[in-house]
Amino acid sequence: MVKIAFVVTVLGLIVAVLARGNIQRALLYYPGQHTIDEVRRFAAAKDLRLWPDDNAGYYGIVSRKGPAGSRGTIVVCHGNAGAAVDRSYYIAALEGRGFRVVLIEYPGYGGRRGELGEESFIADGRRAALRAQQEFGGPLYLWGESLGCGVASALAADAELRPRGVVLITPWDSLANEAKVHYPWLPVGLLLQDTYDNAANLVHYAGPVAVIMAGRDEIIPNRLTERLYRALSQPKRLWTFADAGHNDWPSHPGAAWWDDVLEFLNTGR
Repeated sequence: MVKIAFVVTVLGLIVAVLARGNIQRALLYYPGQHTIDEVRRFAAAKDLRLWPDDNAGYYGIVSRKGPAGSRGTIVVCHGNAGAAVDRSYYIAALEGRGFRVVLIEYPGYGGRRGELGEESFIADGRRAALRAQQEFGGPLYLWGESLGCGVASALAADAELRPRGVVLITPWDSLANEAKVHYPWLPVGLLLQDTYDNAANLVHYAGPVAVIMAGRDEIIPNRLTERLYRALSQPKRLWTFADAGHNDWPSHPGAAWWDDVLEFLNTGR
């Protein structure tokens, strides 16, 4: 019986490794998927538009008018659930402070076709960031939220993008460590195709990095966010919202922390 159980376990692991792409997609990605007409309608209701094209080839969502005078371009990489059009609070907060904001959309999310995965997201995010930089001008800033921190971190050291600053909202240090928290009984090293290793990706980034931590984060333990923060080079700064959970940090446009973060990005202090 022991031998049979061992064989079954080994076979189970082999099947899991062979199917790891499907397992990872099921556990990690929760795309809000819509028809392109639905995305247009959702965007229009918030005075937003698809960018740069009004079809399934769009890269993201922008406001129709933009700020009166631009202080730079902020590219936002959202979390693993929903779609870019759900994150209009970034536009409300940051365009009111003079920045052009692009909410990039991932392949397979919103009304876009494409493959779910780190390689796909980063390649597509790079194209979107380059296009935004060329079209809107000014210094480029990268903002990531949760899973999106993995995309922003990977783009941070890109020699062509050269972002002036990076903001990471509720980040982990690496996906492997995050997976171990939620699935400690699984051989996550064998099952994960994607790594989203923020600590490793930011090793060669020399600009300011702002880290936002939710003190009661029920998804990403504070110790993983703190581990990432310790691994960062200066200049860096940590903001902690002690009573916030993973999805209810203070996103109101009038909150003072937006100004504090922007000041830090521009001065390094």
